[in-house]
Amino acid sequence: MTTALHDQIPEAALAFLDSGKPAAIATVVETWGSAPRPVGAQLAISAEGDMVGSVSGGCVEGAVVAEALELLESGDCTVLEFGVADEDAFAVGLACGGRIRVMVEPVGVGKGPTVDLLRDLVAKRAARVPVAYVVDTETWERGLVGPDAETVADIFRSEKSLMEGARFVGLHNPPLRMVIVGAVHIAQALVQIATLAGYDVTVVDPRESFGSTSRFPDNTLVNDWPDEALSAHGLDARTAVVTLTHDPKLDNPAIETALKADVFYLGCLGSVRTHAKRVAHLTDAGFTKAQIAKIHGPVGLDIGAKSPAEIAISIMAEVTLRLRKPESRP
Repeated sequence: MTTALHDQIPEAALAFLDSGKPAAIATVVETWGSAPRPVGAQLAISAEGDMVGSVSGGCVEGAVVAEALELLESGDCTVLEFGVADEDAFAVGLACGGRIRVMVEPVGVGKGPTVDLLRDLVAKRAARVPVAYVVDTETWERGLVGPDAETVADIFRSEKSLMEGARFVGLHNPPLRMVIVGAVHIAQALVQIATLAGYDVTVVDPRESFGSTSRFPDNTLVNDWPDEALSAHGLDARTAVVTLTHDPKLDNPAIETALKADVFYLGCLGSVRTHAKRVAHLTDAGFTKAQIAKIHGPVGLDIGAKSPAEIAISIMAEVTLRLRKPESRP
């Protein structure tokens, strides 16, 4: 699956510019609790009125676009504030009123970010390099900062863009990914749930009768041997790997590859007895107890799941737990 269009706002703004259209980017920097779009949500606007993304679900978009078009002429940057009264909130999808603040920056004009800075951001996103876009809304000085910088390390750990006084820190973490090894019935349910949860999902199975487009329409399929597929795919700290073939000839090469990488989750289908055999194989292969302990086997939280869909739910629940509460990882 490709990254959703609404998550490709820097790319959309750069595409406007490369096609000869001046462009601005609007970013939600502060909002109320029931806002339709979170802090960090963005909208790209071209000088011709083209739009990609959203900062409000529609309730203030018109005013933001109008301001962006003016800033493309003046070269100024600004932070807009909008209030939504309680009596108007329900009409725009909110339970109650509140306020939203939106930063609007023309790219390559006046006080706005340079085109080179935007191009650098897009390149880092494409390379899956985590980066924060940091801007001082008083001086309009800005730059890209990595997670190792002390000034943003805690923000990266929280995975939430935020406004600190006059400073806005917009996180651009690589999209979450999931590799499912084994195009079985559970995978058919899991790929749907994981996609809804925002993961870019790849299904790996060398058996073309299993890993077919008829069984997995509109999904990324790889019919290579699992270890080769995972190595080519690339594994990192934003990736979860789930093995479901129940066949050690297919699962073990994938598991061994994943154990050597920095994936945040590795779950393997199989009974307690099957997992014991897996552990024995990995021990003989030279893996340490600490490495083997990273495996979630049997896979998924124990919710009494029986059907393929219920097992997929239990897997997604465990993946989410390990992602959002890293301290829970074995």
